[in-house]
Amino acid sequence: RIDMADPMRIRAKAGADFVEVKVLMSHPMETGQRKDTEGNLVPALFITKVVASCNGKEILNADWGPSVSKNPYIAFRFRGAAAGDKVSVTWTDSAGATRTDEAAIG
Repeated sequence: RIDMADPMRIRAKAGADFVEVKVLMSHPMETGQRKDTEGNLVPALFITKVVASCNGKEILNADWGPSVSKNPYIAFRFRGAAAGDKVSVTWTDSAGATRTDEAAIG
C-alpha cells in the first residue's frame, strides 16, 4: 500500500546555463516476484510513467518498469527556466494511482 500523504522531495536549483532537478519519490516498487512471510507472491505495483514540466512545458517523459528500486531517485538537467519558476513532477503507477508535487527553482 502506498502512503499518498508522503510527498516527493523535489530540489530544483538554477545554474549558469541550466536547472538541475533532483527528485526522491516514495513508492514500494514491487516487481510481483517477491514472496511475503507466508510464501504468497506480493502483487506487482510499480511506477510506469514519470513526467516533469516547467511553466507548462514538458521537460521529461520517462517510461519505467518493475526493475526500478524502491523509493526511486532521479536527477536531470534542463535549460530555459530561471529561479522562481516552478517544476512539477507526476508519477503514475501500474494500479493507476498518480501523485503530483512541485517545487520552486532556487
